[in-house]
Amino acid sequence: MDLLKTLVDKGLRRELPTRDEALAVLATSDDELLDVVAAAGRVRRQWFGRRVKLNYLVNLKSGLCPEDCSYCSQRLGSKADILKYTWLKPQEAAAAAGAGVAGGAKRVCLVASGRGPTDRDVDRVSKTIAAIKEQNEGVEVCACLGLLSGGQAERLREAGADAYNHNLNTSEATYGEITTTHTYADRVETVHQAQAAGLSACSGLIAGMGESDTDLVDVVFSLRELDPDSVPVNFLIPFEGTPLAKEWNLTPQRCLRILAMVRFVCPDVEVRLAGGREVHLRSMQPLALHLANSIFLGDYLTSEGQAGRADLEMIADAGFEVEGAGEQTLPEHRADALAGCGPCGGGANTADTAATAGGPASDAAGEAGITGGADAAAASGRSRTDLVAVRRRGTGTELPPNA
Repeated sequence: MDLLKTLVDKGLRRELPTRDEALAVLATSDDELLDVVAAAGRVRRQWFGRRVKLNYLVNLKSGLCPEDCSYCSQRLGSKADILKYTWLKPQEAAAAAGAGVAGGAKRVCLVASGRGPTDRDVDRVSKTIAAIKEQNEGVEVCACLGLLSGGQAERLREAGADAYNHNLNTSEATYGEITTTHTYADRVETVHQAQAAGLSACSGLIAGMGESDTDLVDVVFSLRELDPDSVPVNFLIPFEGTPLAKEWNLTPQRCLRILAMVRFVCPDVEVRLAGGREVHLRSMQPLALHLANSIFLGDYLTSEGQAGRADLEMIADAGFEVEGAGEQTLPEHRADALAGCGPCGGGANTADTAATAGGPASDAAGEAGITGGADAAAASGRSRTDLVAVRRRGTGTELPPNA
């Protein structure tokens, strides 16, 4: 396929494809799917080899968010039966983070529901970062706290945060249909603030909310322009009790095409396979490792992922290896740019399971191995509560975490 040869050549040069080329990836047939994965896999291996970076989520404050993001189980008015609790104490969060690090995670993502942090919240998170770094030498810490106000990014950086996550989630043209309590521009501004403070920017998307191919390409091109170091790709988990509970629009093949398109547009960026992989990719998750070089280990914010041991076995069985704590994730040119001037990094793009104005959403569920369930739900127009396992263990409970 001339298209794939062109995209591989551009990806190896870090050259931006055209919008028509990106749209063409999403329009490929199932007969062409393995060719698409192989082509995008060449680009992934060029910049990241066969390494897979493991990340671990700690939900510092769960539920009761004042924002109305339609995809989020923690949103205003959500009837989802999730765990609800206020801020974890620093040592509680550090213990949770330690479980993820012991499981192989090199980055801990600290998330809190809400529009954005108060200055007191930043103080609280700063103490949590200190506790985590004191107990886990060399661990990276990413904060995801919502919309930032003046000086907060700098304070998080001074406290030891390495990165900040704030997803764009969908295209600017359709953003108002998903959320009304803040704007797309608000999100872009928060990413800019993080970059200006010298934090590594993490920003991505949520697929499966009823968006068009054009919407997907628009948000990924916007991410490329924003130039984050990591781009989480979330696949909507339609929680019962949220406005998008019946949006089952994804197939494993569609998910792989989306990931391939992201890799071609953002060739040298950490592309993270995030929320929803177990439900929507199911038995095809190992193929996604040829496209993404980063995943979340274990559970998500309000839903359960597959067993941490199963994640590690999947990585090994697919011929990949877990990235070590001492290994550099980003290609040299991006790592050097980040070390030198924060936001002036090298050339690509975006996305951590983020949902609230500040926080993460589109959680993934852990019923791996279910086949055809989503398709049947879409055909019947009904929700599928059996596909979404609400988290009942780990952070905020007395049960051990899945890590």
